[in-house]
Amino acid sequence: MLRGLYNWTLSLAQSPYALWALVVVAFMESSFFPIPPDVLMIPMIIARPSRAFLIAGVATVASVAGGMLGYYIGYGLFEAVGQPILDFYGKGEKFDEFATSYNEYGAWAVLFAGVTPFPFKVITIASGVTQLSLPVFIISSIIARALRFFIVAALLWKFGAPIRDFIERRLGLVFIIFCILLLGGFALVGLL
Repeated sequence: MLRGLYNWTLSLAQSPYALWALVVVAFMESSFFPIPPDVLMIPMIIARPSRAFLIAGVATVASVAGGMLGYYIGYGLFEAVGQPILDFYGKGEKFDEFATSYNEYGAWAVLFAGVTPFPFKVITIASGVTQLSLPVFIISSIIARALRFFIVAALLWKFGAPIRDFIERRLGLVFIIFCILLLGGFALVGLL
């Protein structure tokens, strides 16, 4: 089923409505859809490199807007569904501890999930559940998603189709290593 959904999403890249399809996929992926917008972005940019940065901008705006829906899902549905379940199992107080801890580092979680292959929707919903500061969430989302999508666009614009394999297979790993080094650097500075 997931393969069929992937192929359907990829076929949208060849549609005359590809940019609108990208808006829909990027929006949905940030809150509940399993296929990342890169699946559409890559063939769209390879087909029209002159529109690479427009495509990245559209993906960024739609993804951040979708992230706000994910935030609302976490914020609005937690009280009705999540909290009673936690209370039933006696874990309500533990969640409060988790929320406090999450919010202390929430901006980093959003940045990490926004640039790596980690499912962004998990973090958008968790941010709403824990009521991470909405301005912090939005700013972190903009930075993370823009960084991810504009790097992909720049690589494809500069190198074209030959870089496609690297982006699809290894860019996620590069982003994860970058985030680990960045966090390690901040930790080291904090220790000095």
